[in-house]
Amino acid sequence: MGEVRVSEAQAHRADLESLVAEAVPELEGAAPEQVLAWALSTFHRDRIALCTSLQDEGMVLLDMAWRTWPGVQVFTIDTGRLPASTLDLMEEVRGRYGIRLEVLYPDADEVSAMVTNHGINLFYESADLRLSCCDVRKVRPLDRRLASLDAWITGLRYDQNKARGSTAEVELDLAKGGIVKVNPLARWTHEQVLDYIRERDVPRNALYSKGYTSIGCDPCTRAIEPGEDLRAGRWWWEGGDKECGIHYEMKVNERGETVALSMRGKADG
Repeated sequence: MGEVRVSEAQAHRADLESLVAEAVPELEGAAPEQVLAWALSTFHRDRIALCTSLQDEGMVLLDMAWRTWPGVQVFTIDTGRLPASTLDLMEEVRGRYGIRLEVLYPDADEVSAMVTNHGINLFYESADLRLSCCDVRKVRPLDRRLASLDAWITGLRYDQNKARGSTAEVELDLAKGGIVKVNPLARWTHEQVLDYIRERDVPRNALYSKGYTSIGCDPCTRAIEPGEDLRAGRWWWEGGDKECGIHYEMKVNERGETVALSMRGKADG
């Protein structure tokens, strides 16, 4: 590992912007391991973390990061509505990798107020309420954690859907306070992810064997039909972009469809 370049308790945002400007041409098209090595040698160990929902992409990155730096910070979000198989995978990860998997939870008072006012399954009622549920259960816990970081690592890939088509290996995440967002798998295909999992026997969520291809909260996720998009099983009753707000600011258009805004605040097409 190289010398840590961001060593103060909190880097200045201008410094982060300069780092990203230097890294983008250097890391464009680079192997995921190279991107991870750059990230883990650039930021102080307490100021960078891997965020994963323990889906295939996140598990690949967890495995890669563990091999590069076993002490990497890893966190996930338990929304309170996760499938049992995801909770089981959390324990499998602890046993397999021997890591400290940090589990974030939504604020109990916020969840109570939301459910009291709108019901336990409010997300089926409207796109606005669905985004509100995602905001309380996912986005706010994430934002609280990111407030203590200068960089976070994610499993985004550019070909997962339209909104993610502009994903780069390293980005300045203006939607998250201007910290650095590292996407080592940005240019990998779904097949490359699966190949890595097979070659290294990486643990998987049991729902993948039942036709699921994208796994979130239990009531908002289903198996897909042959020929459907890989994210078709997420919020299948909605039209629009299949996003929760973790990676993009969201809005609902005049047709009641969810629209993802890029991290730079502009619509992605």
